[in-house]
Amino acid sequence: MSVITISRDFGSEGDFIAETIARTLGYHYVEKEFFSNILSEYGLIEFNREYDVLPGFWEKLDAQRYDRRDDVVHMLNKVVRAVAQHDNVVILGRSGFEVVREFANIVHVRLQAPVSVRVMRVMAELKIPFEQAEKVVEENDKLHTAFIKEYYKIPWDEVHAFDLVINTGKISTDLATAWLVDTVRALGVNPKSDKPKVSSIEVDPILKEAVSDALKCETKHG
Repeated sequence: MSVITISRDFGSEGDFIAETIARTLGYHYVEKEFFSNILSEYGLIEFNREYDVLPGFWEKLDAQRYDRRDDVVHMLNKVVRAVAQHDNVVILGRSGFEVVREFANIVHVRLQAPVSVRVMRVMAELKIPFEQAEKVVEENDKLHTAFIKEYYKIPWDEVHAFDLVINTGKISTDLATAWLVDTVRALGVNPKSDKPKVSSIEVDPILKEAVSDALKCETKHG
């Protein structure tokens, strides 16, 4: 029983690897759309737009919008913790590696690749010119770097926050997936740590029910 958080560079094939790991282990796969649906039930219907625009980055936000963004991030953190408490999940992005860093039965993974490799992948996937792909990668990197620094006060490339860091520019997706599946199976049953397990996370009953309903799972995995 464990939780896996996947943090990835844009273009590092992290989405594919995360989904494959979840399918291989029989875990729930939780990504951006899942969080958007949950938060919309709490009136945060513009989650995607709020989450993807940084104060002072591409536009200057007024105080009201800034407070709104704080509310979104605070609620997002609560949902991430509720998902982790459910157990047997792969959490893609949403700063999960920092939000639930204090628990034992979690494997925090960082997937990265050189910019040149990621640009070529984005070119192929989106079928866009090199200059446009380069800009897309650059803007996504700036977004994630600024967001992590703004709300969690740590560098985006803080490797000490992760249990495994894999360069997908050198390691194939199949090999990376195999490594991660083996790691979870080896460590997930009896983690050697004095830290609390995710089952100890306190979750509001209504939010807990909302997460279970969204996952279509009433099983108490922990």
